[in-house]
Amino acid sequence: MIKFTRSEVRDLIIAFFVISLCFAIVNSGRNPNAILTSLPFVMVGVGSGFILHELGHKFVSMKYGYWAEFKLWPQGLIFALITSFFGFVFAAPGAVYTYANYMTDEINGKISIAGPVVNIVLALVFLAIATAVYPSAFTSETSVILFIVCSVGYSINSFLAVFNLLPIGNLDGSKVLRWNVGIWIIIIAIAGIMTAASMTIGVESLVRLIIGI
Repeated sequence: MIKFTRSEVRDLIIAFFVISLCFAIVNSGRNPNAILTSLPFVMVGVGSGFILHELGHKFVSMKYGYWAEFKLWPQGLIFALITSFFGFVFAAPGAVYTYANYMTDEINGKISIAGPVVNIVLALVFLAIATAVYPSAFTSETSVILFIVCSVGYSINSFLAVFNLLPIGNLDGSKVLRWNVGIWIIIIAIAGIMTAASMTIGVESLVRLIIGI
């Protein structure tokens, strides 16, 4: 049975709002009015991406019989806010801590890869929805809003996946790399290609490419 402590729920909510704000700052070019406008769209992408990423770690940990709990890292939140004003987000607001007397590299790797895989799947779901609504985006205001939300969701989730797979410090990539080099290469390559596409040609051009316009 999945259980959450009160402090865990509090930490997840705080991290969710602060990280959403960070990405809104980056996406709006630090324009106050644009930040407020883009924040609701960003919250959908970050909310699903960040929360489900952490829950992916928690659920897999508990599947193996361990107690796992998300804990906020205040210094990481502050650093994320600072970096957002420089045009990028170093997103390290906290982590799911798994309590175990002993854990193999394989189990640790599987727990660690769960978060980035969730982000990749979410990014593809957002891309599929964006592709489905794009033909009507020129005639329906609802479709325009949905397309924008999905575009942001694709971009943020693909970025969160590749960022967390970096083999540095205590990020997920270090643990996955220790477990299986081949799987790490495949997953970070997928996340990297998806992120590069959103940062170079853009989501709209990617959708037009998919549907052959």
